[in-house]
This record gives sequence, structure tokens and C-alpha cells, in this order.
Amino acid sequence: MEFKFTTENQEKIKDILKKYPTKKAAVMPVLYLGQEQNGWISKEVMIEIASVLEITEEEVFGVVTFYTMFFEKPMGKNHLQVCTNVSCMLRGGYEIYQQVKEKLGIDNMEVTEDQKFSLEEVECMGSCGTAPMMAVNEDYFEDLTAEKVNEIIESLKEKN
Repeated sequence: MEFKFTTENQEKIKDILKKYPTKKAAVMPVLYLGQEQNGWISKEVMIEIASVLEITEEEVFGVVTFYTMFFEKPMGKNHLQVCTNVSCMLRGGYEIYQQVKEKLGIDNMEVTEDQKFSLEEVECMGSCGTAPMMAVNEDYFEDLTAEKVNEIIESLKEKN
């Protein structure tokens, strides 16, 4: 299945490229745009980005496989990332992670059958002073309690 950027995203890429000294330097924001459009970074997305940026597919692949924010398989509409690094761990991060696993019935890097939720255990997300924390897509939720986690998940279920 071939992937091409939408006309709107092609315009965004032009704007992105203006901010960088070389096309190659723009690989991360263009990858993020590709993931946003496609939902994940497939081989076809990498091929298109390599073509647009005039770099090799291997260079694109290297960035995709290095950074955890790029998904190499489809994820849920709501991607939940629960931090279990030291600060979060000491303030209940593992308990929050376990609660989310049980509530959604999925494990790390799995997706619910309805494709609405995916879960990822992550290392530090830079919110140590407000631990424990969880991100849902681009939104951070901090100072979590079991009750807050239930409220967040229930509100996401209602929206979908």
C-alpha cells in the first residue's frame, strides 16, 4: 500500500524545511507528520520520507528505530504511556501501570480489540516533580491516583 503525504501536509513540510539548514535535518518533524497522517511509521511512510528529504531509507529507519515516540506498528487511537522510572516508581508508577493494564485488558505495546487504546511502559518523561504521571497521546496527566486514572480512562471511553 503506497503512502503519499496529503496536499496539506506537503505544505507543512515546505514550512518545516525552511527551519532547517538541510533536508536531512528535518527528518524528525517530517516523521512525526507522517505518523500523524498514517497512525504509525510503516515501510511505505519511511520510503516516502526518504524520497521527500532526499536521504536513504536506512537513514530514516535509523531514526525511527532509535526514538520511542515513533510507532513501528499501528497503535490505539488513545496511546497511553505510563512512566515507571525512579521518581514515578517511588510514587506508585508501577501500581498505575498495573491498573491501566487490568482496566484495558492489554499488556505493554498491545492494542485493545476495538483499536481505541494502546499501552506503553516508558522511562522518564520529565515529570519527576509531579510523579506519578501518564501521557495520553500528547496530553500529560500528573500527580496521578487510582481514582484519577479511572476518570481519565472512562472519559476517553465516552469520547470514542
